[in-house]
Amino acid sequence: MDSTLFANVLIFDGSGAQPFKGEVLVEGQRITRVAAAGSSTDALIDAPEARRIDGKGAFLMPGMTEAHTHFSWNDQPSLTAIQFMPPEEHMLWCVRVARRYLEMGWTAALGAAAAKPRLDVVLRNAVDAGEFPGPRYLAGSQEITILGGLADNTLPHMPFTELNFGAVVSGPEEMRAMTRMFIKYGVDHLKINLSGEYIAGLSAESSPFSEEEIAMLASEAKRAGKRVAAHARSSESVKQCVRHGLELVFHASFADEEALDMLEANKEKHFVAPGIGWLISTLYHAEPWGISQAAATKMGYARELEAAADTLQKMHKRGIRILPGGDYGFAWMPHGTNARDLDHFVKYIGMTPMEVLLSVTKLGGELMMRPHELGQIREGYLADILLIDGDPLNDLALLQDPKKITLVMKDGEIFKTSHDVLPPHGEVRASTPLPVDPGLGKALNEQAHEIHAAH
Repeated sequence: MDSTLFANVLIFDGSGAQPFKGEVLVEGQRITRVAAAGSSTDALIDAPEARRIDGKGAFLMPGMTEAHTHFSWNDQPSLTAIQFMPPEEHMLWCVRVARRYLEMGWTAALGAAAAKPRLDVVLRNAVDAGEFPGPRYLAGSQEITILGGLADNTLPHMPFTELNFGAVVSGPEEMRAMTRMFIKYGVDHLKINLSGEYIAGLSAESSPFSEEEIAMLASEAKRAGKRVAAHARSSESVKQCVRHGLELVFHASFADEEALDMLEANKEKHFVAPGIGWLISTLYHAEPWGISQAAATKMGYARELEAAADTLQKMHKRGIRILPGGDYGFAWMPHGTNARDLDHFVKYIGMTPMEVLLSVTKLGGELMMRPHELGQIREGYLADILLIDGDPLNDLALLQDPKKITLVMKDGEIFKTSHDVLPPHGEVRASTPLPVDPGLGKALNEQAHEIHAAH
């Protein structure tokens, strides 16, 4: 069994405790020993057969979980442009993006929707089989929508569903058939668009689905043991999530006091992934793609950002689980820049850096339905581990910089490192950094410090 000893590290264990100096031993896929300096073990783990990594004081933390990913969104400026990528190239894109996420420290991710019916499922299966590097992944369906709703981008003269971004249903029986089709394909959860989206010309405060349609989705999903995720910006759509037991609530910008009361009363059942980075980036950073700040304001994004900040602050105070991530993969917020959400959570929601790191680690384990083995540095937990050059509790922006994420381990396997690894008997093995996706470095270098600008 392969084993790795992390020595001379500052351990953030994801429990809520302050970081402490110590050592961590990984054997196989799991963490088997955690020793704190000054404890009865004297911070010395006797593991002569383990390869040894001297962290030189680096910050060791659990891998991060992205709560709202669209791996098949291909950094384009519109849903139509994303959908027009042929399926063969689209699958290859997803494989490359999965590796990009892993190299940026995202060792787990929840797919918020796929651009084609089976992209998420095939990617998840390939990663699980060890065919390609990527985060452990929960696969979503396409976005289920209504005629004329968000993700129905067919044209009157081209009513071809093959070109449609979403899966269109009309009425409960069509919802039943669509739900069963995605379950047949092997998704982990279903996705429904319960509200609109300004950029698509649809009010974010609209709620287009009937109660009967939502009830059918919830019933079929529950029968198959699947969760449901919802694009739910409007207040009514958030209430629909609670009424019908849809566990994964995306956005929730306009949730009123009644919706917040309902969420709080059921907070052990629901997760909220607000995707606040989408609002900020679309408002302030989309001008090169034709969306000026004035245009985004006219659409409604300035008002929504103000409402979302207020709503999310109230959610946080009520103890509702809020996790970072969402809607990265557009041209003005490319994949790999996701960690900007961590700073957004401090600035707009009022979380402390400690609370943010717990949301992206410990709560991530809960989101992935594996709270007893993911999201913490604890004995018996899966070895999803990052080494960071610097202390993210003092500067969360470190997690936006690929050079500061100096080691990524998933399931006990090192996928990226700039550290010297000392195998047994002291023989020095050269560091083995993985090559970075060519598009990642440019995108990150251009955008990594945007969060520290005026906006």
